[in-house]
Amino acid sequence: MPWLEWHNRNDDLKATAKTPYRLLQPVQSLSYGDEDAPNMLIHGDNLEALKALLPYYAGQVKCIFIDPPYNTKSAFEHYDDNLEHAQWLSMIHPRITLLRELLREDGSIWVSLDDNEAHYFKVMCDQIFGRGNFIADLAWKKRDGAPNDRKIGSTYDHILVYAKSKVANSKKTLAEEAFNLMERTEKADSQYRSYEEPFGFDERGPFRKVDSTGNAKGGRFVESLTYPVVNPFTGDEVFPRKGRCWVYKREVMEKMVAERRFFWGKDGKAGTPMRKLFKSEAKTGMTAPTIWDDVGLNQHAARELELIFGEKAAFDTPKPEGLMKRIIEIATNKGDFVLDSFLGSGTTAAAAHKMGRRWIGIEMGDHARTLCHPRLVKVLDGEQGGISEAVGWQGGGGFRFYQLGPKVFDDQGRINPEIKFEHLAAHIWFAETGTARSTRAMKSPLLGVHNGTAYYLLYNGILGDQRLAGGNMLTMKVLAGLPKHDGPMVIYGEGTNMTNDRLRSLGIKFKKTPNDIRAR
Repeated sequence: MPWLEWHNRNDDLKATAKTPYRLLQPVQSLSYGDEDAPNMLIHGDNLEALKALLPYYAGQVKCIFIDPPYNTKSAFEHYDDNLEHAQWLSMIHPRITLLRELLREDGSIWVSLDDNEAHYFKVMCDQIFGRGNFIADLAWKKRDGAPNDRKIGSTYDHILVYAKSKVANSKKTLAEEAFNLMERTEKADSQYRSYEEPFGFDERGPFRKVDSTGNAKGGRFVESLTYPVVNPFTGDEVFPRKGRCWVYKREVMEKMVAERRFFWGKDGKAGTPMRKLFKSEAKTGMTAPTIWDDVGLNQHAARELELIFGEKAAFDTPKPEGLMKRIIEIATNKGDFVLDSFLGSGTTAAAAHKMGRRWIGIEMGDHARTLCHPRLVKVLDGEQGGISEAVGWQGGGGFRFYQLGPKVFDDQGRINPEIKFEHLAAHIWFAETGTARSTRAMKSPLLGVHNGTAYYLLYNGILGDQRLAGGNMLTMKVLAGLPKHDGPMVIYGEGTNMTNDRLRSLGIKFKKTPNDIRAR
C-alpha cells in the first residue's frame, strides 16, 4: 500500500499520546434548554477537546462529519487556511486518529475537502482506517457556475467517506450494512408510469421498465441463459439480442412471463421484453449516487444564515443544512451521536438537533460563542429556516456549553488537585479498557468489570476517609471493605503495605497513582 511521507511525520504519529488530557468545564451561563440533554457545544482546541472526550465517548459516535480548513492558499476571517502542506498534514493526522477512536464499530466519518488536499488525505486515511474501509468519494456540487479566475474552474467539493471497521472477507463495511437508503426524490418517482398494453393498463399500477437482458460475458455464448421465450401476444419465440443473455433462469423467466411481469410494447410486438418494476414493490428509499447536486449550494447556506440572523453572517463557506440532512439520514438513526470537530457555522449541530440525533460540536474560534451558540439557541427556540419544514421541526431540547479546563496531570505527571474522583475514574477506565465510562456511573471504588477483570480506584477519599492518605492506601482492612469480585483485580491507589507475593496470592495487580496511570 502507498505510504504518505511528510516533514515531521514520525513526530505527528506520536502527537495524540503527547496531547494532554484536560477537563471539560461547563459554562452554565451559555448552556441552554433541557439541562439533561446530552448535546455538547465545546469551545477550544479540537485536538485537546477530542482527547478529553475519549474517556466518556470512545466507541459511541455513529457519524462524524468534518469540514477542516482546505489549505487553499487564501485568507479566511475565522481560519488560517494557508497552512503549508506538511503543516496541514501534521494538523489533521492526530485529529483523525482520535476521531477514529470515538467512532462506533458500525460508524462512519465524512470529510469535506477540495482538490488541494483531498487526494493526500485519502492516502493518509487509507493508512489510519485501512484501505478496505474506504466507502466512497462523493462529489458535492457547491456552486452553480465555475469561477472565472481559472481556465478550468471547480464547482464541487470531495466528501470522502470511511468506515470504522468491517467483518473479515466481507464486501461491505459495518457502516454500509447499517446505512439507510436515501430518501426518494420526485425525479426518481417520476420514472414510474402506467403504460398501455394490448389488454389495457396493468391493474398493479405504474411501473418502471428495466432491461431483462445482461451482457453475455463479453459477447460469448452462455447456453444456460440463452433460450427462446414465447411472446404471449404473438406466439413468436423471442431470443435475447446478439451479445446479450437473459438475466433469469429459464423456469424463472417463464413464470414471470405467465404472471405478466414483462412489458411487450403497446401492441405486444416488442422484439425484447422489458421487466416491470412496480412502484408498489420498489424500495422505500433509494441508493445514494456519488454525485450530489440536489442538496443545496454554498450560496444557499449563506442565505440560510442570513434569514436566521437578519443579516449576512460573517462566515465565508457554510455548508447547507440540506447536505447535512442527506448525510445524517444515510449514516444514522434517531438517538445516534453525531460529532463535528470543525463546527464552523454550526450547521452539523443544527441539522442533527432538528433530526432528533444527539450531537457534539467543537469549535476553536470565537464564533463558537458569537455564531454557533446563538444559532443553536434559535434552533431550540424553533426557527423555521434550513430543513425545519422538511423534518417538521418545532423546537425543544437543550445543549451544554463547555470550555477546556485544566490538565488532568501536570508537567511532572502529578494528578492535578482539581481533579475529582469521577474524572480520574473515567480516565483510568478508558486507559485500561479502551471503552467509555458513563458520565452517570456510580461513585464507587469499583469502576467496573471488563473481560472478567475488576478495576478499582482508591482516590480522593472515595471510601469516606478524608485524611491525606486515608482510604487511598491499599491495606487488608481497605480490601475487606471493597465491593467483592471473584476473579482478577486491578487496584489503583497511592500505595500499599501488602507484599507482592500477598498481592499475587489474592489475584491483585496493584498500580500506584499517579506513576502507573497511562496517558493512553
